[in-house]
Amino acid sequence: MGIGRTLVFAQGKGGVGKTTLAANVSALAAAAGHHVLLVDLDQQGNIARDLGFQPDSGDELLHALIAATTSLPIVRNVRSNLDVVPGGPAVGDAAVLFTSREQRGGATLADALAAKLTAVVDDYDLIVIDTPPGDRVIVEAALTVATSVVIPTRMDEASIDGVTRIAERFIAVRDRNPDLTLAGVVLFAISSRTTRLERDVRAALERTLGGAAPVFDTRIRHLDSAAADARRRGLLVHELEQAASADRNARLQALRSGSTPVGNLYARDASGLAGDYEQLTAEILTRIVQLEQEYAAS
Repeated sequence: MGIGRTLVFAQGKGGVGKTTLAANVSALAAAAGHHVLLVDLDQQGNIARDLGFQPDSGDELLHALIAATTSLPIVRNVRSNLDVVPGGPAVGDAAVLFTSREQRGGATLADALAAKLTAVVDDYDLIVIDTPPGDRVIVEAALTVATSVVIPTRMDEASIDGVTRIAERFIAVRDRNPDLTLAGVVLFAISSRTTRLERDVRAALERTLGGAAPVFDTRIRHLDSAAADARRRGLLVHELEQAASADRNARLQALRSGSTPVGNLYARDASGLAGDYEQLTAEILTRIVQLEQEYAAS
């Protein structure tokens, strides 16, 4: 059974923008006034890098999942309205530990995750979960507690194969979680000059998913330099653009006053990318509400 309004970002392949999307969509939803909890179930723990705080070991999250009396290690107000449960290397041990428990008739990882999220769900308008690309147990646990899933993909065949793997995991948990819906697929790092190829990829994805999920209209353009700059600085893409704008204004003011511009110029191409994330966040939130209304009417 899905818990509250819980959105999972999942893909069977790494390097397709899953974590970047989870961080940016969560922060933009929070900036729009929603109280958001972002849970990092990925051993890499890159949510911390995207949001600009120290990467975590994942030990506290692992302990919280194992111990019934321990609450989630929530970092409050990472951004306005945005709380985070950090991931890290130790989270990978959860799959092994809970597989062993399940074989002995004990609780599953999905049971443990459900218990922890149920304890805090009333505090949040939206819970977002980032998942690792290759860990079936962790991904299926996240899907078991979710109400919707978003699948990002690049345009290569390996990424599309990753979509197929997530579709299979989606089907595998539907008996345990009939509330789970496929919100849609995001085309990530797409060149503006590949309109025909994009159309072909959309068709291939829709065939793979049997028409069960739309491909979002908003695509995230191919601007790896801006994305890398954002992660290096611990800024989200819209924050990078704001910093770039302030930096450009300061340099222009210096030139007008006849002084030498100082400081480092931020990524010049963040504006369009920031717009992509803003439009995608609005589209995802609209889609979630639509799915909830359809479910209530059924």
